[in-house]
Amino acid sequence: MGARVGRVVIATVASLMWLGGCETQTKLGDLLQSKSDQPKSDAADGFPSVNPDAEPKSTGSVLPPPGAQPDAVPKGLVGNDPHDDLNLGKKHFRAANFGLAETYFRRSVELHPRDLESWVGLAASYDRLRRFDLADRAYDQAAKIGGPAAELLNNWGYSYMLRGDYRRARETLLKARALEPGNPYVKNNLELLEASFREGRAVQ
Repeated sequence: MGARVGRVVIATVASLMWLGGCETQTKLGDLLQSKSDQPKSDAADGFPSVNPDAEPKSTGSVLPPPGAQPDAVPKGLVGNDPHDDLNLGKKHFRAANFGLAETYFRRSVELHPRDLESWVGLAASYDRLRRFDLADRAYDQAAKIGGPAAELLNNWGYSYMLRGDYRRARETLLKARALEPGNPYVKNNLELLEASFREGRAVQ
């Protein structure tokens, strides 16, 4: 009788442990799978997360402002780990290692295809590598996710300046200024555009 009770207790404990393991896997699987199905959130950290005084005034690296959370990525999955692809991309971009930045931003968008911050970082990296065809595709994807925000249009306008396409640069930067008249990056890029146009050369 005692042996029989012991076998029942062991079987019950084993079943509970197995079910507990299944529940944990299901929850983790649901968490990872649901990130592409979640609605857009409105909270975010801006990129780049460095001292603004250290950033150049005219740049194609002005990324989404606070309030433009990467779409459909739950808080904690992207951006909080200093060694994740997004943060490594930012680190290499700030260090002017644009090839490595492109690699990490590309890996980030492959893992999180609705992450706005990663797409904008990838586009800016392509700009610096002078792969403007790929930059346009990345900017276009970012616009589909986050809409035509002033910061995105500023970056795209700067991209056109790098190519020497003054007409499209001006059109894009004026759209950015219309959305955010006081944006200092847009203002400085418009001034840089005028100077580049007068000198007849693309921005370096």
